[in-house]
Amino acid sequence: MMHRCYFRCFSSSVGSAVPKIKDVEHGYKVFDQMLQGVLTVPSGRLPPVVRLTQVMSHLMRLKHYSAVITMSRRMLLSGIRPDTYTLNMMINCFCRLNRMEFTMSVVGHFVKSGLQPDVTTYNTLINGFVLTNRIPEAVSIFNNMLKGSHCVPDVVTYNTLIKGLCRSGENNAAVQLLRKMGERADTVSYSTIIDSFCKNFLLDHAHNLFSEMISRGIVPNVVTYNSLVQGVCSIGQWDEAERLLKEMLSMNICPDIVTYSVLIDGFCKEGRVVCAKDVVEMMIKKGTEPDVITYSSLMDGYCLRGEMEEARKVFDLMLRKGIMVNVHACNILINGYCKHKNVYQAKLVLDEMVHLKLVPDKVTFNTLIDGFYKAGRMQEAGELFSEMVSCGQHPDEKTFAIVFDGLCNNNQLASAVDVLRDMEKYKLQPDIVLYTVIIEGLCKGGKLESAIDIFTNLSSKGLQPNVWAYSVMIDGLCNGGLLLEAEKLFREMGTKGCPPNGCTYNTLIRGFIKNNDISKGVGLIEEMTEMGFPADASTTELVINLLSEEKVHPALLSFF
Repeated sequence: MMHRCYFRCFSSSVGSAVPKIKDVEHGYKVFDQMLQGVLTVPSGRLPPVVRLTQVMSHLMRLKHYSAVITMSRRMLLSGIRPDTYTLNMMINCFCRLNRMEFTMSVVGHFVKSGLQPDVTTYNTLINGFVLTNRIPEAVSIFNNMLKGSHCVPDVVTYNTLIKGLCRSGENNAAVQLLRKMGERADTVSYSTIIDSFCKNFLLDHAHNLFSEMISRGIVPNVVTYNSLVQGVCSIGQWDEAERLLKEMLSMNICPDIVTYSVLIDGFCKEGRVVCAKDVVEMMIKKGTEPDVITYSSLMDGYCLRGEMEEARKVFDLMLRKGIMVNVHACNILINGYCKHKNVYQAKLVLDEMVHLKLVPDKVTFNTLIDGFYKAGRMQEAGELFSEMVSCGQHPDEKTFAIVFDGLCNNNQLASAVDVLRDMEKYKLQPDIVLYTVIIEGLCKGGKLESAIDIFTNLSSKGLQPNVWAYSVMIDGLCNGGLLLEAEKLFREMGTKGCPPNGCTYNTLIRGFIKNNDISKGVGLIEEMTEMGFPADASTTELVINLLSEEKVHPALLSFF
């Protein structure tokens, strides 16, 4: 409380002494003039620390933390004695810059200057350690405050540490700290822990703490309810979400844009677009104007249901209302069109982005390239790749995975192999996922020898095949009639630290059965069952067809 009173006195005493700082250059200019005694101080006299501190305070609000630290050091070199407010500001700047190692040297200045660190000093330090996820150091400072007598933790101290404990997943420790607060616990204290419980899907704990909060006469606010609404929506408790909304309104707690957006997003993801639309209408009636996030969620809901005309209407509504449509909103619409095979409309949205002065990002291009490949429009997919590069969006691993998949599925195997070399231009190293896509494409395209060559050379590239890679190669060998090689590779998996899974077993079983080695296939079914893996739909269908034949193989009869 003391530092707030000080700040009010500070502001009123010098409010007219310093002009409003426009930017960092202007701040330096004003600071230099004051330091030289040109602006407000007669020549030869040092300017008061409060006037210089006000300049730094302006820059602090503009987040020019390095400039504030430079000015503070110049004050000290000029022989100007800092006050508590100045030193606290320096600590805060170091904290914001993630330079916690320098904060303790500032505390040393307190001692040298004959000043006593106050509760704001300790709160700033604790918050700095929390922001940098160094919770043990924050706890240590808090404990030192408890041991000392000159500076007792206040509600801000407790709430800051509770925030840090929750961020690091130490919810139980946060609750213990809440208990220590006693009567000092407030809405922020409870809301922080409730939010953490909800984010960790501990809804029962959140509701219990919420009930305790109410019983103690601590009034929840919109932040408290937003956490609860988000929590119940995340596990599909839509009736409970609606009940919480009604409860908020009955307590005269007005839902904000976050409340409505959480509900709308949740309803849309569940395909309940009608409910989401009702919420939008409710928020407008209550005086809360939907923003681009709200409308984007609604648009995404329509896209998921394949109602692209409705999704487009929402997009056009945003434009008519003058809402600043962003790249994410455009990406939602593009993705919807691509998923429903309407790449022409998707490309029109890309063209529209140019008129809206929006810069397409990697997600935009990756979605479009994938859509055009899946539509079999190879040339346009390649043109989009070139446009992506010309726009300054460098392709990433995901982009190349899409290109590989597109080329392989369209039987452009030689081009797919060439793309591997192109990756070097972008300093990208193909990973096991990309190589597996290539191997699968080569196998399907009848280029089994090339697939084997790439697979056997993976280790030389520093890559270890995973279960998927093994399964793809085994499937290719089976389809090529190389059953011995397929089984050898299957048995190798365990020795390489990559034991086969159900998919691998089913792949090899089908390979033997399709190649009329029923005995081997049945043996593998028995082995798979012992390993706890079930037969998948394709294997089951294959076995049922064999059992339906007039002459059933003896191995099948002995097993079934």
